[in-house]
Amino acid sequence: MNQLVTSANFFDDLKLCVVIPTYNNAGTLAHIITDVAKYTQHIIVVNDGSTDNTPQILQRYPLAQLISYPVNVGKGWALRKAFKYAVSKGYDYAITIDSDGQHFAKDLPAFIEKSRHMPDAIIVGARNMDQDNIPGKSSFGHKFSNFWFKVETGINCPDTQSGFRLYPLQLLKNIKFITRKYEFEIEVLVRAAWKGIPLGTVPVTVHYEPKETRVSHFRPFQDFSRVSILNTFLVIIAFAYIKPRDFFRSLFGKKKVNERFLSSY
Repeated sequence: MNQLVTSANFFDDLKLCVVIPTYNNAGTLAHIITDVAKYTQHIIVVNDGSTDNTPQILQRYPLAQLISYPVNVGKGWALRKAFKYAVSKGYDYAITIDSDGQHFAKDLPAFIEKSRHMPDAIIVGARNMDQDNIPGKSSFGHKFSNFWFKVETGINCPDTQSGFRLYPLQLLKNIKFITRKYEFEIEVLVRAAWKGIPLGTVPVTVHYEPKETRVSHFRPFQDFSRVSILNTFLVIIAFAYIKPRDFFRSLFGKKKVNERFLSSY
């Protein structure tokens, strides 16, 4: 209980909320909200056009702040809407946790502790991808994503696809994003790295339901195609602008390089 009370105090002190995006996860949503509510009352749920009984479940949780719209757009859009809303409500940080039951609220204190030492960083919850029950498509996507993130930023990240993260909202609010679906979680890491926002990680527990009962909205062909298009776009920007910019900054300093780049437009 002491840990729960202490965590609740840190949520207040850090102006930190938990964001739960959800789409047709009625089977696990109630458990996730109940679990998170043990640690904080600062909960924002984004109902991304669910067609199941999600609205009825949410009525049982008046403590949760609700963002809802009738047509499913995508996880990235849900997170972007949540971040904008959270900033308008005075929050400085947001922890995102998936509603499909693969994450556990017991790991929330680890994000808070890490953020205390890295207050300007995005903190990613790194999953153990060597478990026997990890779906094959998740394992492949994990390695694929980590590789291209390293190419685009020069930074090693053990789990660029994890949806369990802490975001410093004030540092992200002026960054423009173009994606609306799963690939947003790649884009936000890359663009944040290009802005000089640090990246930290914490180990988190992950649970995948058996294949017969698992609810997943990830569509391998469509989603890998979108991620590939995004990575192509980001690689072009990285080699055409970001890497030359960083090289000249290392030689002349950030201020002089920015003045030279700006004077050319």
